[in-house]
Amino acid sequence: MDYLIPYGLEWANLLVRWLHLITGIAWIGASFYFVWLDNSIRPPAPGSELARKGVSGELWAVHGGGFYNPQKYLVAPAALPKELHWFKWEAYTTWLSGISLLTIVYWCNAQAMMVDKAVYDLTSWQAIGIGFGSLVLGWTVYDLLCRSPLGKHDGALGLVMFGFLTGSAWLLSQFLSGRAAYIHVGAMIGTMMVGNVLMLIIPGQRKLVAAMLAGQAPDPIHGIKAKQRSVHNNYFTLPVLFIMISNHYAMTYRHAQAWAVLAVIMAAGVLIRHFFNLRHKGRLAWQYPLAGAALLLGLAVYLAPPAPAKAAVVDPVQQFAQVEQIMRQRCVSCHAEHPSQPGFAQAPAGVVLSDATSIRQNAPRIYQQAVQLKAMPLANLTQMSEAERAIVAAWFTSGAR
Repeated sequence: MDYLIPYGLEWANLLVRWLHLITGIAWIGASFYFVWLDNSIRPPAPGSELARKGVSGELWAVHGGGFYNPQKYLVAPAALPKELHWFKWEAYTTWLSGISLLTIVYWCNAQAMMVDKAVYDLTSWQAIGIGFGSLVLGWTVYDLLCRSPLGKHDGALGLVMFGFLTGSAWLLSQFLSGRAAYIHVGAMIGTMMVGNVLMLIIPGQRKLVAAMLAGQAPDPIHGIKAKQRSVHNNYFTLPVLFIMISNHYAMTYRHAQAWAVLAVIMAAGVLIRHFFNLRHKGRLAWQYPLAGAALLLGLAVYLAPPAPAKAAVVDPVQQFAQVEQIMRQRCVSCHAEHPSQPGFAQAPAGVVLSDATSIRQNAPRIYQQAVQLKAMPLANLTQMSEAERAIVAAWFTSGAR
């Protein structure tokens, strides 16, 4: 029955990833909507009925064939409504499914997914310990910074947090594979985001409700603190979304300065998000998305691979025979109809390299992943040598015949 374990993990990966995507959309959608709402509402006229009710702002919207009139109270309404919706399970389920996915994909297969012996030779438990410790440390440092005097200055706090996340990416990249370092930075940010909901936003809202039920005036400080953390989550969103898909782009996490590449992409995401937040307040500040686009364009130019050297003329039959042998020795343990590499039930990305036709069809992918990026074999588990990569490069540049 052991042969069914990789197959079961593949299904667990599929279902948990699907759940993570669904709940993440719900959570991020709610975050985007409520920050937009806060930035878009307009105060009622002085002395109006809404102003007397304690409404700090309202707006009218049309969607799905209906008109909506959301209102925000300065602190709380005079009487607690019978039904009050709490936005929390979207966040909790996203984090729980994300940690489950991290466990299934990375922690349960740490030697393949987290350890790169060219970076640091770790045991599986050491790699998992570093990954788990980063989540605990990330939340602790972030929460302490928010509670410190620095937390009263949003701009300065943002710069310090950017430096902390960049430093964390650098430190993790000294021990883990680039792919694992990226995903654990993303998990750190996700843990900060759900920690904000669990530890600040929901408890603050519960205190407001408890005060109203007790006939007391709610303390507005709880709403102010919750709003600050909610805005932080909004700015975290675009960086963490990139990290969620970063495993598809080895050109980023396989770079020698992968941590700096991640820092540039995170900065671009924050700048673009800031533009939209200002836009919702009625301000057009094009310098922010233009700066973000410039960072991404500059990064694309910086990461562009050099032109391949012109290959010497060789016998194509003999050359392909060498490439085919390399594929059998270094790649087919994963990239086969039925992989023999532990932890893999299917060929990664559906790429099969067990016959001549499939090798030729995937020549550009093989060249990019094995030669340019050196992302494959994964963690170089099969020990492909530089000489073998050079043979593959020469075959591709001579026409991949």
